[in-house]
Amino acid sequence: MSSNSSQAPPNGTPGPFDGPQWPYLAPQSTYVGVAVLMGTVVTCASVVNGLVIMVSIRYKKLRSPLNYILVNLAVADLLVTLCGSTVSLSNNINGFFVFGRRMCELEGFMVSLTGIVGLWSLAILALERYVVVCRPLGDFRFQRQHAVSGCAFTWGWALLWSTPPLLGWSSYVPEGLRTSCGPNWYTGGSNNNSYILSLFVTCFVLPLGLILFSYTNLLVTLRAAAAQQKEADTTQQAEREVTRMVVVMVMAFLLCWLPYSTFALVVATHKGIVIQPVLASLPSYFSKTATVYNPIIYVFMNKQFQSCLLEMLCCGYQPQQTGKASPGTPRSHAGVTAGGLRNKVMPAHPV
Repeated sequence: MSSNSSQAPPNGTPGPFDGPQWPYLAPQSTYVGVAVLMGTVVTCASVVNGLVIMVSIRYKKLRSPLNYILVNLAVADLLVTLCGSTVSLSNNINGFFVFGRRMCELEGFMVSLTGIVGLWSLAILALERYVVVCRPLGDFRFQRQHAVSGCAFTWGWALLWSTPPLLGWSSYVPEGLRTSCGPNWYTGGSNNNSYILSLFVTCFVLPLGLILFSYTNLLVTLRAAAAQQKEADTTQQAEREVTRMVVVMVMAFLLCWLPYSTFALVVATHKGIVIQPVLASLPSYFSKTATVYNPIIYVFMNKQFQSCLLEMLCCGYQPQQTGKASPGTPRSHAGVTAGGLRNKVMPAHPV
């Protein structure tokens, strides 16, 4: 079955809004399996992102520049879950897009909007760490207004690139198993291809480049700072932990967005390629799982957030604070001490 079959159903196959697509596109068991996956994502993502938002609202001490961006990421992930994963769950249970064409366009728009917000939030987060740790601007401090501006940028940029399909530059259509909707990278043509290529550059290549640039410089700075410390074993261990953390962050980003972006780009530029519907759906559904592991990687590594979360869940229990440098601890040229290497990536206190 060719990749453009989602737009031109074969004889005997109901339209994507007309009835169950099994067994024409895939066995019913496939739809049930995807429904189970989406049900798991909806439950887990709603809990973890809801906790992030609740704890951030309750504790004023969490309202640091870094945490503003983390909350922005959590809000975006929660909206992806509510607007995308829940709709996909219902559709896969029924085997087709039960809500009609208008809701398909709305779902595609909302998932694209909030997905781009989440993606660029990760890039802004990386840039914030680069500015704080590497100090390329000298004594410039990343303040609350800078974080708010960064969050506003993510929504404005996302709105700029998710609106065109509603206005005629490409479109939002059922994709893969026809139980979710996204940009039309199936049918080819200059209208669709130009949009997909633009989206690929502005909403994947650019933020990925910013993330790689920021974290590469971050690791170089931390390694140089660690090399100057007298406590070699302590600093080397902290450096290794930070390195692993950064690698996890970058790999999580690639794991979420590289399959979907690459798949869409390949299909959009090779109209005759043959893609099975199940395979065509995998990148889209896989990217939705990022709403679960994003808060785990980017938020729950924040020690101050961990403390507030435990206090809220355990009715006032306050874990013992460890690993904080004393006020008089001197800083290296990069502003990094041996005891604070890991916390400079995910600080335990507002920066």
